[in-house]
Amino acid sequence: MIGKLKGTIDEIGEDHVVLDVHGVGYVAHCSARTLAKLGRAGEAAVLFIETYVREDQLKLFGFLSALEREWFRLLQSVQGVGSKVALAVLSTLTPGELANAIALQDKTSISRAPGVGPKVAVRIVTELKNKAPAFAGEMAPSIGLKQELGEGVAAAPVSDAVVAAALKNGGEGADSARLIRLGLKELSR
Repeated sequence: MIGKLKGTIDEIGEDHVVLDVHGVGYVAHCSARTLAKLGRAGEAAVLFIETYVREDQLKLFGFLSALEREWFRLLQSVQGVGSKVALAVLSTLTPGELANAIALQDKTSISRAPGVGPKVAVRIVTELKNKAPAFAGEMAPSIGLKQELGEGVAAAPVSDAVVAAALKNGGEGADSARLIRLGLKELSR
């Protein structure tokens, strides 16, 4: 199983990159977002790899971060989402944006991805709702907070966390209007 490749970019195609690792060219299928951030031919690159072995093929999928690779795996756990749709979603949304969309039940953002219709978007949001904070990376605390507030059931500790963040940023002497603005700003992150 291949987990990571470090080499030189040979060529970048529409949906893949050929990465030369000590004279061997590996074709890794990537999201448009990953391909855009990779660089140009001749430059060094590192890709986290998801390897698929089937009866008739061996296919590599490349990602800039382990978190993006985990989202790729997680998306495919949803019924009706294969590798092509998972890459389309990751081409449209960053892992943080995807976690936010799931936490806030934002089916519209997810359905912007090519090949993702309303039914698939609903399944993604529904089936991954409780998993989003675990795969949000550094945004995990904010995602959990947004998820609770998105459901309209923010418990006292959640509300206290928003107030505490606003007080920290605005200072003890901040007026209520400023605290509200800062609290909303905290939620939008």
